[in-house]
Amino acid sequence: MRIPVLAILAVATVSAASPARAQTYDPKYPVCLQIYQGFTDYYFECAYTSLPQCQMSASGRAAQCVNNPYYTGTRKPPRQRERRPRREY
Repeated sequence: MRIPVLAILAVATVSAASPARAQTYDPKYPVCLQIYQGFTDYYFECAYTSLPQCQMSASGRAAQCVNNPYYTGTRKPPRQRERRPRREY
């Protein structure tokens, strides 16, 4: 009974100790290229500023272009309104 339990614990320890691959999106680019390496294995390459640019890179490959869900965009500071003196009647 101890041997199967120890085997299960050993397998669980080895699988938990292997580092998990984290998927990251670069928030500076609005378009990502999703590249397929296998049936369920893929990764993202976020380095494109437009869909046509990404589609040219995806051409002929097992890949597709997707919008980056974490794109922060170019934020401009809020515009200050000019203060005008009131008209007197």
